[in-house]
Amino acid sequence: MSGVGEILKAVDDFGPFQKWLVLLTLFPCLSVAFHQFCQLFMVPHVPHHCDTSWIRATGPNLTEEEQLNLTLPRDADGVYEQCSMYSPVDWDLDSIMAHGLNATEKCSSGWVYPSAQPPSLLTEFDLVCDRKELNDISQSIYMLGLFLGSMIFGPLSDRIGRRPVILISVFLQGLFGVGIALVPHFYVYMAFRCVVGASVSGITMTILALATEWIGVSSRPKAVLISHCCFAIGQMLLAGLSYGIRNWRLLQITGSAPIFAFFFSIQVLPESARWLVTKGRIEEAKKVLQKAASINKRTIPPALLEQLKPENQTQSGSTLDLFRKKHLRKVTLIMSCAWFVNSLVYYGLSLNVTNFGLDIYLTQLAFGAVEIPARVGCIFMLQWFGRKKTQAVLLLLSGLVCLIITVIPEDQPVVTTILATVGKFTASASFSTSYVYSAELFPTVIRQTGVGLCSMSARVAGIMAPLIRLLSQYHRAIPMAIFGSAPVVVGLLCFLLPAVPVLPLRKGHWVCENANSSPENGHVKGKDGGQDKDYTKTTYF
Repeated sequence: MSGVGEILKAVDDFGPFQKWLVLLTLFPCLSVAFHQFCQLFMVPHVPHHCDTSWIRATGPNLTEEEQLNLTLPRDADGVYEQCSMYSPVDWDLDSIMAHGLNATEKCSSGWVYPSAQPPSLLTEFDLVCDRKELNDISQSIYMLGLFLGSMIFGPLSDRIGRRPVILISVFLQGLFGVGIALVPHFYVYMAFRCVVGASVSGITMTILALATEWIGVSSRPKAVLISHCCFAIGQMLLAGLSYGIRNWRLLQITGSAPIFAFFFSIQVLPESARWLVTKGRIEEAKKVLQKAASINKRTIPPALLEQLKPENQTQSGSTLDLFRKKHLRKVTLIMSCAWFVNSLVYYGLSLNVTNFGLDIYLTQLAFGAVEIPARVGCIFMLQWFGRKKTQAVLLLLSGLVCLIITVIPEDQPVVTTILATVGKFTASASFSTSYVYSAELFPTVIRQTGVGLCSMSARVAGIMAPLIRLLSQYHRAIPMAIFGSAPVVVGLLCFLLPAVPVLPLRKGHWVCENANSSPENGHVKGKDGGQDKDYTKTTYF
C-alpha cells in the first residue's frame, strides 16, 4: 500500500504546482495583516471638548472663544478640560458673565471635534472620556473572534475539507469586513469585528494546513517562512494605505473588498489529497494528484497510483495525557506559558503603536519591516544556539526591553520607539521559536493536542493584551511593566526545559530529539545526561 507522501515524491513535493499554491495563499495573508491592526489607524488622537451649545440660546452672538471660556473649566496648565463642563443654568448672559459658573459635570450633550478632521471611529462614535475604553475592548472582542474561529473552523475543516472552509472564511471576511464600513453603531461594529476575527482564524489555519499537506516535509519551512514574511509585508502596506486614506469607512472598504478577488481562484484551488484519502475518497485524490503531476511535468507510475488506499488515522492523545507524566506536565505548563507571554508581549507592543510618541505610520512601517529579519534570523539562531537557549534568551530580551520602556521619559519618543522596535523583533523571533520547539518536545501521539493547547493559551493572551492596556489610566507604566515582567519570568522557566540537540543532515533538514519514537520508523538513539533519548526527523521552522 502506498501513501500520499510517496506519490508526492514522485510528483515533486515542491514543484511548480506547490509553488503556485503557496503564491495563491499569500493574498489572504495580506488581508489578515490589515484586519489585525487596521483599527489602530481608525482611532487617532483628536482634540475635543464638551458640546456646550446650550449657552447659544442665551448668547447667540458669542464668539467660539467666549463660549468656551464661559462654559468649560481649565486644568492646572490652563487648558480647557476635555471631559467636563460647567453645569448648564437658566440664567441670562449678563448674570453668567458677572458671576461665572462653578458647578461642573461630565459632558452630557456629546463632544465637539475639529471640523477639518476626517471621519474616524473616535469622532463618529465618541470614543473619548468615559467611552475611550471601548477602543481596547473592541480589540479584545476581535481577538475573541480569533479564539472562537480556531475552535470552529479547525474541526470543520477536518469534517468537510480544507477547500470549503477556505471559501466560507473568505466569504465571511469579505462580507463582514465591508459591512463594518456601513455600521451605524459601535456595538454593531464590535460584533462584526468578532466575525471577521473568526474568519481570519479560519483562513490562516486552513490555508496553512492545505499548503503543508501538499508540500514535502523538507520544503515546508520555506512555505511557512514565506507566509510569515507576507504577513509582515501586509503590516507595512497597512501603514501606507492608512496614511493615504484617512476616512475610516473608506479605509475599511479598501482593505476588505479585495479579498473577494480570491473567489476567482477558487476553481484552481485544490483540495488536500491527504484529506481526501483519509475520508476514503480515493478517486478524487487520484484526480488532484494527477493534476499536480501534470503541472509539475511528472508522471505517476500507474502501479503506485493504484496502490493508493485509505490511510488509518492515528488516534491522538487527550489533553489529560499531557499532565499524567511529570516530564510532560512540566513541558506542557512551561510551553503553554511561553506561548502565552509571546502573544502577550507581541500584541502588547503592536497595539501600542499609537502611544510611543513618533509618527504612527512610520512606527507601523518599522514594526512590519522588523518582522522579516526576525523570522529569517530565527532559523540561524536555532541552528547556532539550540532551541532552549534561543527560546529563553529571546523571551528575556523581550521582557527586558519592555521593562526599560517603563522608565523612559515621555519626552523621549525616539528612544522609546527604537526600544519597542527591538522588542517587536525579539517577540516575533521568539514566537517562531515556540512553534518549532513545542512541536519537537511533545511526543508524536499527543503532539497535535499539545501544540493546540499552547496555541489556545496564545489566543487567550491576545484577548487579554488590549484589556491590560486599560490599566494605563492608573499609571502609564503599568501595562508595559506587565508585558515586560511576564516574559522575564517565563524566560527563566524555559531553562528548565529539556535540550533538543540539532544535528544537520542536509540543507533545511535536521535530526532532533523527540520522545516516544521508534527505531523502526527510521529514528536513531542517542544519549543525553545518561538517559536514552529518541530522535526523529523534523524541520527547523
